[in-house]
Amino acid sequence: MNKHIELLIKRYPQLEPCKDSIWAAYEILEECFKNGNKLLLAGNGGSCADAEHIVGELMKGFKLPRKCSLEFAEKLRELDPVRGEELAQRLQGGLPAIALDSHQGLSSAFINDVENGGLLAYAQQLYGYGKAGDVFWGISTSGNSKNVMNATVVARAMGLKVIGMTGEKGGELAKVADVIIKAPETETYMVQELHLPVYHCLCLMLEEKFFA
Repeated sequence: MNKHIELLIKRYPQLEPCKDSIWAAYEILEECFKNGNKLLLAGNGGSCADAEHIVGELMKGFKLPRKCSLEFAEKLRELDPVRGEELAQRLQGGLPAIALDSHQGLSSAFINDVENGGLLAYAQQLYGYGKAGDVFWGISTSGNSKNVMNATVVARAMGLKVIGMTGEKGGELAKVADVIIKAPETETYMVQELHLPVYHCLCLMLEEKFFA
């Protein structure tokens, strides 16, 4: 797996200080998926889009085809020879990941019904979705996003591991995360520009582990 990190550092030398934390984050994610658990992610603005981007890379093929198993393909064909054949050919293996920022119906209802709900919506979803052994990946360029930090408290109380991805200063998230990946920039857009290659690297590593 190191080859992916080495290529990342070669392309983005400024990420050299993140090398160990990227590997540590990978180990947490590998253990999570190996044990049949799931990843929950959240962020705001560009980091919200990053959370959804990560889900897109994990829940379907990224670079590898990820064909479904022969046993499952046969079950599909037995149930419906026509639809089953197409499903067997088209379905791709996924690593279970949920972006908490994607559920507008739930979030808007919670914000409307609960005082201060806008800062608690991610925490509510963590409380509903999370279980011990899952992982929460919080993305905040400052490391101080209140809704992400609230979710972090719930995650820790429920026995989830926490991965944080921030800018250079790390903020509050750096103090409580099991692993913190601090992109060595302070300007929001510059931090986000470095977050993308980091999470692509992690997704490549996970895909190779589980689908190669």
